[in-house]
Amino acid sequence: MDFIPFTIIDFIDIVLVASIVFGLYRMSRDTNAPYILTGIVVIYVLWVVVQALNMELLQAILGQVINVGVIAIIILFQPELRHFLQMIGRRQGGFHFINRIFNSRSDNEPALQPIITACAEMSATKTGALIVIAQRSDLSDIIAGGITVDARLSVALLENIFFKNAPLHDGAAIVQNDRVIAAKCILPVTQSPVPKSYGTRHRAAIGITETSDAIVVVVSEETGGISVAFRGRIERNIAPRNLLECISKHFIDNPKAQENEPRKRGKSSSK
Repeated sequence: MDFIPFTIIDFIDIVLVASIVFGLYRMSRDTNAPYILTGIVVIYVLWVVVQALNMELLQAILGQVINVGVIAIIILFQPELRHFLQMIGRRQGGFHFINRIFNSRSDNEPALQPIITACAEMSATKTGALIVIAQRSDLSDIIAGGITVDARLSVALLENIFFKNAPLHDGAAIVQNDRVIAAKCILPVTQSPVPKSYGTRHRAAIGITETSDAIVVVVSEETGGISVAFRGRIERNIAPRNLLECISKHFIDNPKAQENEPRKRGKSSSK
């Protein structure tokens, strides 16, 4: 009796396929994707049965469905596929030169003192705020969905944006190169399991950092607590005197950024 040859390449092949399947499971967990996948599997099994029974009419109909299946999957799973590709691109490691080629803006860190001061004052008055500090990732889609501001970063500007009766206080403000580029921006909310105590701002902060290298500062409207999100994790209840250090360590060009890179996505921490 001959056995099927099994080589190290076969082993690597199996491991890679298993890793991809597990990654797809992690990506689609807590979404509607498993139900869609179940429907696809049911249609495929039905097609196999129809072929075996030689039902020509059903075979022709299901055959057409199978033929356009790849396009249908791309359309149905567009958000998940985009999230997956962004996750891969974000973890490009030493290939930051790709971002430098396609991103013309400089990588200078913005002056953080206006953000620190504004957050400390808004924390004291329990004024909710959501500030996104852009780095190398392209946030043009997020910016396009908000209201263009393009003004010099200042304490007064941030406090006016997030004043609870101001028209721009809902949503996030995008800070880039010492300027507030846009306000009232809608951020993607994380699909990862987080504590129920997290509000919409905290979920949005985690969501945008899961698919970009942005740093997000959150001021809670309920408690006045200050939080910083980066790489899908969030550090909560940060004292204003420690906020500068907490933000600075996440800048890509800062050597400490690599040391503080979380090993697990979607996991949050709190002080």
